[in-house]
This record gives sequence, structure tokens and C-alpha cells, in this order.
Amino acid sequence: MQLDKFTDYGLRIMMTLAVRTPDRVSVATIAQVFDVSEHHLSKIATRLADGEFIQSERGRNGGLRLARDANQITVGSIVRWLRRDDPVVECFGTNKSCHILPVCGLRAPLSEAQEAFFKTLDAYSLKDVTAQKAQLSSLLTP
Repeated sequence: MQLDKFTDYGLRIMMTLAVRTPDRVSVATIAQVFDVSEHHLSKIATRLADGEFIQSERGRNGGLRLARDANQITVGSIVRWLRRDDPVVECFGTNKSCHILPVCGLRAPLSEAQEAFFKTLDAYSLKDVTAQKAQLSSLLTP
């Protein structure tokens, strides 16, 4: 499976916040670190806040921070939320126009592969993937 940029940047936001916890980090800071549009990251942060992965506070001392401990957030849950369960192929979604759909033998293997992908990601917490905090911290400083 290939992750879109929205999900990729969402994971980067989450990793940054895990490394910088309990501090708040501004979207502008994260955008600067990854050389990405602040506006785009704001949209992703809003989606993460809607999923209760992060807390967002406005104002002078505002910023983003994790909504719960990094060991309580799985990579799989983040990816599922950000991808909104986008289907691997269009016939898994609402488009049922494929001519071979009634007899397609590809759907089952693709469904299994997608579930295996998420099962693997569910085995890793945000804490697991940010275990090298010192090294990550030095790379996540603008």
C-alpha cells in the first residue's frame, strides 16, 4: 500500500509531538522542519484533533500536543483515521462499475493484504516509532 502525503505528513506531525511531549509545538514550527506548507499541515492537524489524537490550542502560548500518551496511540489507528479507510481499489468503495466485479478473484487477496498492512501498523505505538528521541529531537529542530 502507498500512503498519500496527507497521511505521511500526519505521521510526521504525530512523531514530532511525541518527541517534543509535553511541550506544545506550533504548526509553523513543524512546517519549517519539514519544509511543507503551513496551510496544508493545519488541515492535517485539524483532522488529527477531530480524531482526538492531538489537542490544539490557539493563542500566544498555543500549539499542538498529543491528546494522550504516545504508548496509547498506534500507528495503525493514525493511518486508518487519516486515510478515512480509503479503499485499496475503487471497487472496495462506492464505485461498483467494474465489469468483472461479480466474478473477480482479486478482491479477497487485496482485502487480506490491506488488513495485514493495518495489523502490522497496529502492532506499533507512537512511542515505539519514536524510541530514538534524542536523535529525532535534534532532527526535528528548525
